[in-house]
Amino acid sequence: MLARREATTVGRIAIFAATSGHSGVDRILVNLIEQWAAWGLRVDLLRVRRHGPRLEPVPEGVRCIDLGCSHVNTALPALVRYLKRERPRALLSDKDRVNRIAILARGLARRPSVLAVRLGTTVSVNLASRGLLERWLQRASIRLLYRFADRLIVPSDGVATDLVERFGVERTRIQVAHSPIVSARLERLAREPIAHPWLASDAPPLILGVGELGARKDFATLIRAFALVRAERPCRLLILGRGRQRERLLALASDLGVAEALDLPGFVANPYPYMRQAAVFALTSRWEGLGIVLVEALACGTPAVSTDCPSGPREILGACCPQALVPVGDHRALARALGETLARPPAPALLRARARAFAVDASARAYLAALGCEI
Repeated sequence: MLARREATTVGRIAIFAATSGHSGVDRILVNLIEQWAAWGLRVDLLRVRRHGPRLEPVPEGVRCIDLGCSHVNTALPALVRYLKRERPRALLSDKDRVNRIAILARGLARRPSVLAVRLGTTVSVNLASRGLLERWLQRASIRLLYRFADRLIVPSDGVATDLVERFGVERTRIQVAHSPIVSARLERLAREPIAHPWLASDAPPLILGVGELGARKDFATLIRAFALVRAERPCRLLILGRGRQRERLLALASDLGVAEALDLPGFVANPYPYMRQAAVFALTSRWEGLGIVLVEALACGTPAVSTDCPSGPREILGACCPQALVPVGDHRALARALGETLARPPAPALLRARARAFAVDASARAYLAALGCEI
């Protein structure tokens, strides 16, 4: 543990973010801020109105500063004023729209704050489903603007390789830093009681998915695989999250004859007790930056099966459960992996040991190093 007096010599760190309030990025930033605050660092969270992340409660030494704008695109003047007035030692931003504003603001403010921008997903795959203008804008910003940031932080080697090979980013400018995921708080939250009837001790095994009900998470493939598994053994499927595809997923389950064994309860603020009590966790994404929920499931001692999507799942599961990786969109391979995992689950101790590589304290130090604020 660091002494508070020693930590405060680092100087103030600013985080500029505009998140949904319930995403994986929110959890990452909250974990970072809370760990830095516990070490005695001074942190400013710069927020766009109605956006996250949200700190409850706000730790000592942390200031939540509303920039007074309702959209990221109008935040530039306020961010320039903040940098000129407060002169933080370092600034961290996340996601391309926010990163562009941060780079421009640092340049206009003419302050020597160290700037690190973060990209948390495999950009080329993510852009493939976007409109022409958005694809052009993000490619141009990465190629032309990101060189003016001091460091580009990514959560996995796959994301780094994508940026080098597809966008021409110099590898020396990129720092791979594991996302800060596993903490004492996660372990505490995982032990909280929940009353869902499908988690009773005598209930059939539960397969769990967590994420936005959208195209990227591809829960349709999970439901198709579940129908095959259920034809062979009693089990149920629970998917936590909300999104536009909810009714489509329910209709698919009905067509496959498994509607009574599927529950979509919506967004759940604390998914960890579900993870701890599930028989197997399933990630069916078409692409990721890392796969935060995979690490969270392993930290709860729950076996996981995942698509071998770009990027992250292989870096997580390849070290402990390579047999649990299946091709993207292949519901038959997914069904086989789910069935084998239900029949022969790996030891929880093995899974928890793998998750410890993503401990919050180690990740928080790696982010500090990227910001030039090593302690």
